[in-house]
Amino acid sequence: MPVFTTACPRNCYSTCAMKVTVEDGRLVAIDPQPDNLATPEGACLKGLSYLERVYSPERILHPMKRNPAGGFLRISWDEALDLIATRLQVVKAEHGPQAVLFYSGSGTKGLLNGCGMGFWRLFGGCTTTYGDLCWPAGLEATRLTLGDNLHNAPWDLTKARLVIFWGKNAAETNLHQMRFLDQALEAGGKCVVIDPRRTQTAEKAALLIQPRPGTDGALALALGNLLISGKAVDQAYVDAHVLGFEAYSERVKAWTPERAAAICGIPEDQIHELARLMAEVPPMTLVPGFGMQRYTNAGQTMRAMLALAVITGNLGKPGAGWQYANLATQVFSPERDPLDFYPPEVPDGVVRIGISTARLGRDMEGLKDPPLKFAWVERGNPLGQNPDGNRVRAAWKALDFRVVVEERFTDTALEADVVLPAKSLFEQSDVIGAYWHSYLQLRQKCIEPPGEVKPETEIYEALGRRLGFSEEALHEVLPESTDAGIEAWLNRRLDHLGITLEQLRNGPVAVPGTPDVAWEDGHFPTPSGRIELFSAEAARRWAVDPLPDYVESAEGPWTSGNYPLLLLTPNTKNSIHSQFHMLKVIRALGVEHALFMHPEDAEARNLGPGQWVRIHNDRGELVLPLRLDFGLRPGVVYAFNGFGVADGGSVNLLSEGRETDMGHGAAFHDNRVDVEAARP
Repeated sequence: MPVFTTACPRNCYSTCAMKVTVEDGRLVAIDPQPDNLATPEGACLKGLSYLERVYSPERILHPMKRNPAGGFLRISWDEALDLIATRLQVVKAEHGPQAVLFYSGSGTKGLLNGCGMGFWRLFGGCTTTYGDLCWPAGLEATRLTLGDNLHNAPWDLTKARLVIFWGKNAAETNLHQMRFLDQALEAGGKCVVIDPRRTQTAEKAALLIQPRPGTDGALALALGNLLISGKAVDQAYVDAHVLGFEAYSERVKAWTPERAAAICGIPEDQIHELARLMAEVPPMTLVPGFGMQRYTNAGQTMRAMLALAVITGNLGKPGAGWQYANLATQVFSPERDPLDFYPPEVPDGVVRIGISTARLGRDMEGLKDPPLKFAWVERGNPLGQNPDGNRVRAAWKALDFRVVVEERFTDTALEADVVLPAKSLFEQSDVIGAYWHSYLQLRQKCIEPPGEVKPETEIYEALGRRLGFSEEALHEVLPESTDAGIEAWLNRRLDHLGITLEQLRNGPVAVPGTPDVAWEDGHFPTPSGRIELFSAEAARRWAVDPLPDYVESAEGPWTSGNYPLLLLTPNTKNSIHSQFHMLKVIRALGVEHALFMHPEDAEARNLGPGQWVRIHNDRGELVLPLRLDFGLRPGVVYAFNGFGVADGGSVNLLSEGRETDMGHGAAFHDNRVDVEAARP
């Protein structure tokens, strides 16, 4: 039986290498590929569930068209593509190409993902989005401070003696990182967790701090105060590498432990204890999570947190660092800005980058000259996953025509006019990077697509012919659709790295020149060439204080009118947003769609476990069963994101479409609600 080396391309830290066994053209086993030193123990339950996902009876295997009487009807590829081409030609003639919205999410990684935009440029243009739902505030805060987003190799964590997980639940969202944490603890290290929830990761912690959500910047500034006043600063490192330390020192003087404790709602002695650990237990690795930067004050909060690693000299050495994102594998474009965070200062006249992903519904409604008439969605589920779900749905339904390329009927696909069947990761080769380790990997074709499934590149090629594009023009932006054509296209993009597909076929390959210890050379590609605690660019680009600062988040006051509870919407161990919840194996072992609340908050509302409750605010409502969590900070409730209409509705029916203070991220967690008993 043939065995293929491949890798999971989901938007997940691990990007696990896998060995896939095929028998009679069918996947039969998924096993570890230990050559990826970050993921040697193999795929998690999500990865193993591909054996169900690929062959799920819910998988879309043929083009589908909305039935006016309800549901969808199977149609041929010719009918689907002819209909889409006709609609596109009408929209272009009547309104211009920018009346077409091209929305591509981050559901899968891969070089071939860029072909979509090439096609729409060939069409004459389109409208697309900027920003990102996941992590850009933290990326921008790191870039402004250090000049780039790099960190030590994942296995370097074993050398840390103090590991601080700040707003990150690695035990559920970065499983392989826990292996390295365990090795650090076995060698005598300590772990600190800062999180309003007592998570699985917190069970490893010597100290758990549970601040009010969105107040972490105040905590970080107070820690800076104590480290400086306690003479725990690595002055030699600061003198050699840091810009703005004196101004930062003045800033943090105002942030006494007493002041921060009152804002964060935590005991003052916990701040002193954490400062003591930072001063006395080197080397320290700070590991912030994505949830940490999903508030309107997120970028400044992340800058304040990063400053703690900087002033203690915990950069550029083994076991020390800031492990947020490693973009070492983003080597296929001239600038390391893979997610188009910033709208261009000068529009190119072809592609209108006019919609903030965080404000998708509002911005779709507001576009004029031309207004949006047609949408094409791939690798994303905006009706379930973008903030302000009611407004996104209204804007989507107001369009004249909607096409979704998808493996199954998501919330977005259910509201499409035509749904085209998408490939799985095993049905077309591609090269993928990562954002936790520095390996490039071949997502290798292992099986043929089932039914009438076509890879997106083949869909674009067939559609382009119907639109009258020449073969020469098509193949300037798309690879030839044969397996050999795909591999030749990928090899050309690898040439400048000195890496070939044959190498990747055997296992992962680290990007050449990537050290295990980031910033070891002391070179920081900022405007000053130094670590910038004072950033003139931050002030100019984002209109924030050039120094790290704390300001209240948009829904930060601890009581806010009729909505005294703050709703968090974290990820779960067994799904990635809306990508796995539908599988039987996940349903059997995964987390249910429920509201989790501290018993004190439940008792105050005369609510009990198992009771159906209504979570509501001015934006929407959601009815879920109640579960009690004694480890949760009172005043905070949470429900896991990723569930949709089939389970009663998305948590984003309650969230606001607003941006973070930098990076054009989505401030999901600025989300106040109240909870009451649901009516029978």
